[in-house]
Amino acid sequence: MSAHINSIRVPAAEPDKKIGEAAMADKSMLATMRKQRFQDFLFHKVTLGFALSVLLVLVGIIISLVIGSWPAFREFGPAFIFSIEWDPVNDKYGALIAIAGTLLTSLIALLIAFPVSFGIALFLTEICPAWLKRPMGTAVELLAGVPSIIYGMWGMFVFAPLFADYVQPFLAQTLGRLPVIGELFKGPMMGIGILAAGVILAIMIIPFIASVMRDVFEVVPAVLKESAYALGCTKWEVVRKVVLPYTKIGVVGGVMLGLGRALGETMAITFVIGNAHKLSWSLFSPGNSIASTLANEFAEADSVLHVSSLFALGLILFVITFIVLSAAKLMLLGLERREGTK
Repeated sequence: MSAHINSIRVPAAEPDKKIGEAAMADKSMLATMRKQRFQDFLFHKVTLGFALSVLLVLVGIIISLVIGSWPAFREFGPAFIFSIEWDPVNDKYGALIAIAGTLLTSLIALLIAFPVSFGIALFLTEICPAWLKRPMGTAVELLAGVPSIIYGMWGMFVFAPLFADYVQPFLAQTLGRLPVIGELFKGPMMGIGILAAGVILAIMIIPFIASVMRDVFEVVPAVLKESAYALGCTKWEVVRKVVLPYTKIGVVGGVMLGLGRALGETMAITFVIGNAHKLSWSLFSPGNSIASTLANEFAEADSVLHVSSLFALGLILFVITFIVLSAAKLMLLGLERREGTK
């Protein structure tokens, strides 16, 4: 009889066991979900902190520049931006020469670097044989890693003598004889100056622009190019009608990246620009830029106005770079908007 009772009670315990296991599984699942929610919350806050740290650094830089430059702007007012005088002896300062040198060298660099970088990127992606593509691509990327002071030393001791002996005389005999623009190619042929600084800057930013353009061109779907070739298009027609329309946003971004690098370059410019506080119509003449002025004079500035004027130059360079990058961003947004309406 007892055996019969035991046989009846055993099945009654199985549902309780299953219920207990289900409860334990629910608790484990809740604990796991609670842990995942905490991890997600922690991940969100950590990444938010990283993003805010960049913003805080940017705000801190702006505040430091404004505070440091305030004595100069209080003393000279808006005339500081438009004055060409830079006289540490009499504590009279103006930023126009440095601003003009920065903009001119960057413009020259961009005019030279853009077509060269475009050609390099097209050759690597559309024409270059497979066995040569990787070595040439690596060489371009290595050039981007060369320190700027190496470019400056090379420009001073190797490029400048060759530039003075061969390139400047050629430009003076050809472009220098033309009306209007001929004035840009007259003057002392010393191998250093605004034009030489622009060429060195171009050599420096070519690897950056070419690398970005190459990566952008490589994302063009192969089916688009193959379809164009199947219709009888030449390589140039494929590039002009398929590759460029598909990648124009990335191309503009790469160019703006190179321009941003050119605007803030210091050591290479300091070696070859001539470091002279004067304005001239000739691109052969020495000049100055904001970055080279800061590099040359910050360690030796002793008066409050001198230091504040250098801070003001840094603030102006920041504003110029900000305007250029903002204009590039607006241009990219405009391109994206027009693509969406097509």
